[in-house]
Amino acid sequence: MDRTGDTDAMTVDREALQAGWNRTRGRLDTARARPAGRPGIDLPVALDFLEHNELGNELGLAFDCLVDLGDEHDAPLAFWQDLDRAAREMRLCGDAVHKPHLTSADLCRRRLAAASEQG
Repeated sequence: MDRTGDTDAMTVDREALQAGWNRTRGRLDTARARPAGRPGIDLPVALDFLEHNELGNELGLAFDCLVDLGDEHDAPLAFWQDLDRAAREMRLCGDAVHKPHLTSADLCRRRLAAASEQG
């Protein structure tokens, strides 16, 4: 039985997964940088989750932290756009109630809509 095809598929899947994590991390990094320098903004927690993301499992926690931070400090439209793109990349948006980050993704979408209306 030739298992080479399985190994190749696993390598491609792992590479695609890593590429997705890299894109998502880039979007979260961009969002994180937008409110930097504003008074009262505490970014180290989100930064810690982003820096310790060897397995991709910390990106959702970083997303949650950034949504909470943006909500507390009236983040700009571009911040919410970055987070919305990250949420879509992580497949956090949708109807599945079992997803643990659904609340943060929904809050992100509401804040994005509100910021878009303001200009």
